[in-house]
Amino acid sequence: MAYRIPDLSLHFKRPQQRPFRYQHKLSQPGSTGICYLKLGSFHHHENNGISINNHNLLFPRKITQIIHAVAVPAPAPTSELDSAEYRKQLAEIYGFTQIGEPVPANITLKEITDSLPKKVFEIDDIKAWKSVLISIISYALGIFFISKAPWYLLPLAWAWTGTAITGFFVIGHDCAHKSFSKNKLVEDIVGTLTFLPLIYPYEPWRFKHDRHHAKTNMLAEDTAWHPVWKEEFESSPLLRKAIIFGYGPFRPWMSIAHWLIWHFDLKKFRPNEVKRVKISLACVYAFMAIGWPLIIFKTGIMGWIKYWLMPWLGYHFWMSTFTMIHHTAPHIPFKGSDEWNSAEAQLSGTVHCDYPAWIETLCHDINVHIPHHISPRIPSYNLRVAHQSLQENWGKHLNEAKWNWRLMKTILTTCHVYDHERNYVAFDELAPENSQPIKFLRDTMPDYA
Repeated sequence: MAYRIPDLSLHFKRPQQRPFRYQHKLSQPGSTGICYLKLGSFHHHENNGISINNHNLLFPRKITQIIHAVAVPAPAPTSELDSAEYRKQLAEIYGFTQIGEPVPANITLKEITDSLPKKVFEIDDIKAWKSVLISIISYALGIFFISKAPWYLLPLAWAWTGTAITGFFVIGHDCAHKSFSKNKLVEDIVGTLTFLPLIYPYEPWRFKHDRHHAKTNMLAEDTAWHPVWKEEFESSPLLRKAIIFGYGPFRPWMSIAHWLIWHFDLKKFRPNEVKRVKISLACVYAFMAIGWPLIIFKTGIMGWIKYWLMPWLGYHFWMSTFTMIHHTAPHIPFKGSDEWNSAEAQLSGTVHCDYPAWIETLCHDINVHIPHHISPRIPSYNLRVAHQSLQENWGKHLNEAKWNWRLMKTILTTCHVYDHERNYVAFDELAPENSQPIKFLRDTMPDYA
């Protein structure tokens, strides 16, 4: 007796090989709620057992209800990640090309850094300014495309231009890490100027970003992405709904909230940082006070939306997506300071993700991200050489992916609330009555990898 499960796309030889949980809702009238099951918990019959093939699931005959299921893989304990076959299956489910084996506790970040060739740390002024030229030309082309494109091609023009100004951010990012120029004044000026079109205050971002590198994937201390706290999620119904939307369908633009919350409040900075923060904020406010009125004067409010706002939203799509994918997956844990290990966090807690070549070019290889976390002093134009070295010396520990729908779907529908044992608990497990946005994503997002 076969039961159709249209959303399930997993293929395993035997049920007892995989301890994944499968979230499903019974489709019979009156059936409500969410229940979980393990494939290994079914009694296996030789001729009438469980098999997964082209979305058909065979149950023992005593099971009579039709089930519609969506796979929600349980995060794997570190001990299970020691199995190469298990990691291969996880990679297929999550949308990765490789999930690395755990980093031994005796490996230090210094050992990994010392294994990199010295040339990857060298600053090359010609390559650095070439990246500036690429971003200026690609942005100018984007503005030209926007001015000439008919309305139905504007989304393409906005996507290009938003990606181009993401390149500006990456240049400022190199400046903040002192990997753009040997002249630190030049780095401060270039970093400030490249951040201005994004309305990003350079120094506040630099201070917070340094802490992200020092505390990558450390609970509470990491200033970039981190899981939702259960106490926060359960604090009020209104906040819970906002969090579900923010970490669900709006997550590719959540960097806007991060930008607002973290970079404009002087109380969030140390006393010795405040002076530089004020200078950056003054530059941003001056750009808004002069640049925006000029755009509106020349093109009107619709011109401001067309030429600035829409590319800016495109930039935040990449800012959110890149940052999210760099450190978020069901098998990558966030840890408290008492458990945290820098080598583990930077080498296997960071994800390398390949994007289409035009995105990699306009964004200056920022998604070759593991070497950047091994040492932020590596210039963006040397990241590929550094990654090749890491593959040769530490390749079995690396998490690697190609940008795909399944990867995005896994993160958006699974990686939600912090759990010490399971890493993440999905919203619809804790609050199914409020999780319609997550169900919508499960039902509508493609599962291609």
